[in-house]
Amino acid sequence: MNKIAFVVVRYGEDINGGAEYHCKMLAERLTNNYQVEVLTTCVKNYKTGENEYAEGNEVINGVLVRRFKATPIDKEKVHYYGRKARKSVKLRKPLYKLRLLSLASLFCPIWTYREKWEIKEYESSVFYSPSLLSFIKDNKDNYQVLIPITIDYPPVFYTALYAPKKTIVIPTMHYQRAAFRSVLTKVFTKVAYIGFNTRAEEKLAEGIFGPFMSPHGIISVGCEVATPANWETTANKYHLPSEYLLYVGRVDRDKVQKIFDYFIAYKQAYKTSNLKFVLVGGIFCETYEHPDIIYTGFVDEHEKTSIIEHAKIVINPSKFESLSLILLETMSLKKPMLVNGLCNVMKEHCKKSGHAALAYSNEQEFIKQLYKIDSSDALRIEMGEKGFNYVQKNYNWDLIMQRLISCIEHVSALNK
Repeated sequence: MNKIAFVVVRYGEDINGGAEYHCKMLAERLTNNYQVEVLTTCVKNYKTGENEYAEGNEVINGVLVRRFKATPIDKEKVHYYGRKARKSVKLRKPLYKLRLLSLASLFCPIWTYREKWEIKEYESSVFYSPSLLSFIKDNKDNYQVLIPITIDYPPVFYTALYAPKKTIVIPTMHYQRAAFRSVLTKVFTKVAYIGFNTRAEEKLAEGIFGPFMSPHGIISVGCEVATPANWETTANKYHLPSEYLLYVGRVDRDKVQKIFDYFIAYKQAYKTSNLKFVLVGGIFCETYEHPDIIYTGFVDEHEKTSIIEHAKIVINPSKFESLSLILLETMSLKKPMLVNGLCNVMKEHCKKSGHAALAYSNEQEFIKQLYKIDSSDALRIEMGEKGFNYVQKNYNWDLIMQRLISCIEHVSALNK
């Protein structure tokens, strides 16, 4: 069988980041069609950048994982180079807001402004691994295609630089600083194909990189729902209440935003509500201590399914999403969602699903929408059914894998 490689910053059974899990699901589903490898770092905690995994190779569920050590983070250099590099974003982002960046790309599709500093920032930041990048450069001809995932970190840029004609980028991009780097103009105009998760993400990229962007379309990803663990055992283990609002994912500032304050305001407004707030996932910021807030830490996939099944409502408060796997998992389990309306991807899900998810953009709207779901059994059932149908129609694995395999074969044929 032909050999392909995914390139992602972290990979493992105990990694619960969205892009990393996205990679894992696609990689494992391709093992019947290709020899699948994953090229990654030894980093486990993206905050510290420490090499916690052993360097070398291991096989996980039929996928050969090659791990390479990352260089230590130099925080002083990261901040210094970041300040130098930020000028390109300060120029490009306002042009995008004025709808002029796409027009400017007609005359200047490749930007080099502050490129030197952006590369220096890459070289001093988390997930920078010279040995990984050297491996890609030296071994690119051994692979039919290379599929780097997520534009936030160095591997996508270097994979595209070393093997543009073999590269299928899955950007998982959203409206934040990383998307506006000058160096990414070389990625988005030179690679063989770009596979987006949603039309909202695709429109964002079109507005940034313009008409000279590489061939692109929607590939996306499905979701996996493990068999649920025993509820009584799980509830006792994590001290879970009978009624709760649930968040699943990394517990960090970028993800949880102001949601703690919003939830406390909701409980003050509706004192008769029995709703608690349960957060499932690794903790990467200072916790908010309150008797109605419960942290479980990392849980396994079977426990996660059980916890979602027994949640009253599930929330994704992040405004930085290219898809939201937890939304797909929640909807497939017929649970209602509450989402951040400041994220265009989330608003797209709300509209296309017939409002299987409700959106908020401030504290007042959060309280209003949460009460609407919390207080109505009929609405929760209706939202659950709509969500289930939405996922089955748009994110079933047969559809996703057909798109991905067709893309791989097309890019491979172009290189013969």
